Amino acid sequence: MADVVSVAETPDGVRLRLRVKPSARADRLVGPHAGALKLEVRAAPERGKANHAVARIVADGLEVRRTQVEVTAGHGSRNKTVVIHGLRVGDVVSKLEAIGIPAKFGSLQ
Repeated sequence: MADVVSVAETPDGVRLRLRVKPSARADRLVGPHAGALKLEVRAAPERGKANHAVARIVADGLEVRRTQVEVTAGHGSRNKTVVIHGLRVGDVVSKLEAIGIPAKFGSLQ
């Protein structure tokens, strides 16, 4: 079975685990990586630049406002958790699949 991004609904919104590659050549959503969403950011991992870029890239990919995406864990790590406020899990799964990234409802561990 192909790897998929696990999406979990919580009282705060929809949570996604991310695997981030900073200082990349381009800002882009890559695809699933061990249940997380892998993405690349051009920003360096210094003074929160990469975290701001992560929120912007996720917001752009899911077609939501930047203010709806919040990095909630992993601020100094390549492994992060974000919450997308104002969407339901089905919305996020549909939006990811529409851009070619397989996703499913699951639990975050």
